[in-house]
Amino acid sequence: MSVPPPPPWRMSPLLRRILLVNALPLALIVAALLYLDQYQHGLLTAEVTALREQARIYAGALAESAVQPNAANQPTINADLARPLLYRLIEPTPNAQALIYGADGQVIANSRIRQGPGGAIITEPLPSVRPRDDFARAISFLYDQFLAFLPNPEIAPAGSGSEAAGLGWQPSVREALRLTSTPAHHQAAPYIRRAPDGRLLITVAEPIIRSKQSVGVVLLTREATEVDRAVFAIRVSILALFGLALALTVLLSAYLARTIATPLLRLAASANRLREGRAAMAEPVPPAIAARSDEIGTLARALADSAHALWARMDAIERFAADVAHEIKNPLSSIRSAIETIRRMDDPARAARLFDIIAQDVQRLDRLISDISDSSRLDSEMSRTALEPVDLAPILSALAEIHEATRKDRDPVMLLDAPKSGLVVRGAEGRLVQVLRNLIGNAASFSPPNGKIWLRGRETGSMIEIAVEDEGPGIPDAKLNDVFDRFYSERPQSESFGSHSGLGLSISRQIIEAHLGRIMAENRRNASGAIIGARFVIRVPKG
Repeated sequence: MSVPPPPPWRMSPLLRRILLVNALPLALIVAALLYLDQYQHGLLTAEVTALREQARIYAGALAESAVQPNAANQPTINADLARPLLYRLIEPTPNAQALIYGADGQVIANSRIRQGPGGAIITEPLPSVRPRDDFARAISFLYDQFLAFLPNPEIAPAGSGSEAAGLGWQPSVREALRLTSTPAHHQAAPYIRRAPDGRLLITVAEPIIRSKQSVGVVLLTREATEVDRAVFAIRVSILALFGLALALTVLLSAYLARTIATPLLRLAASANRLREGRAAMAEPVPPAIAARSDEIGTLARALADSAHALWARMDAIERFAADVAHEIKNPLSSIRSAIETIRRMDDPARAARLFDIIAQDVQRLDRLISDISDSSRLDSEMSRTALEPVDLAPILSALAEIHEATRKDRDPVMLLDAPKSGLVVRGAEGRLVQVLRNLIGNAASFSPPNGKIWLRGRETGSMIEIAVEDEGPGIPDAKLNDVFDRFYSERPQSESFGSHSGLGLSISRQIIEAHLGRIMAENRRNASGAIIGARFVIRVPKG
């Protein structure tokens, strides 16, 4: 039962494999996009290191210039000295904000809060930046969504995000004060977050130490603009490459599907039509596919050749069946006529002669059916038989000895002209012997009494040549090729009726062609050009 081709809306397995192979580069680009945080981590680490160094400079300057002993002779931060110093320190960095916290956690100074004329308090926000456009937000959103599906360690521990001094984006400093007040002076982790307006902010905490005692903390916050820009630029580049690779993948997959998957499906449909007998013999496969110079074109031409060979074999089978029916019908008609005649006659002598005719026809039918059976199974048998090296020289010698040992008076004499060994071919020994017996038997049938048969063997280039010659009447030149046809009927008059079916030479040709060889018939001629006998020549490749 044939499998129908898949509907056009379904993707073929080959196309799925093509898409899978073409999608591998896309997967690499996606992996690069998803793991871009490694690059971002490096940039943020460098930014945190630089910011922490700047905070240490601030803390060192404040410890030297703005710390004085209090009434209990304990070092404390003097707010009047710390504020102007902090303003001077932070002034070269416009996109940063610094805060000073005392040991009790209270804000002592804020670089963004200044005293204006008349004692007014002015709060200066961080410089405004242009909000990220929709494209940038979309890219960041997609990246974050992809990243959510993969294991992604934190770039740096994030703070709690609690408010301090009315600034919602500032972290709590309680943990920083606790860490920096310990004897080992543990370093507080940086606080990295993104503000509601899209800014990437980094905050570090450094202790203000005087006389080996922590008197406060400097909290320095800066916007990581360059990190954002660099990461965003790489994200855009990767997405652009991804889009380009995706477009090329789709186009290449469509091209491969059109040039590979679709032709294969058309060939499969052609094979189904061939099986169902609906394909035209002239064009068993689409001509456009068969004309291709690639492997698919080779496959299409092989399929077309197989179809033509199959049709030729079917025609041969039909002709063979017709010939068999014709050949069997003749003796059956003769038998039926003889039986009907016997029923109406009373003469025993004439009845005996009719019984002889029936016996001859039965013998002919038996021989015919045996040869038909042998011929019909020959092709399948040869296709399954393993060919082995066979030396024909000893076989020729043995056939010559058998002929001489069984020769009767007036039978032809056989003369051997072949080496003792070295005529090696690759073949099935039993079938090759069958061919030689057929040719020898054919030569003996046409040879005159006490005539001669020559059995010759020799090596000619890459071929082994075997020839069987006789002194019979020869073959009409117009029928040198016809003698290998099935049921060729010209036999010598002296031969008993029904001893040959007319299939011997046809079977011999089948066997030799299965051995990739060739069998030919020709006439032997004398110096004046007269026919003096027939010669059958076999040429088979050397083994």
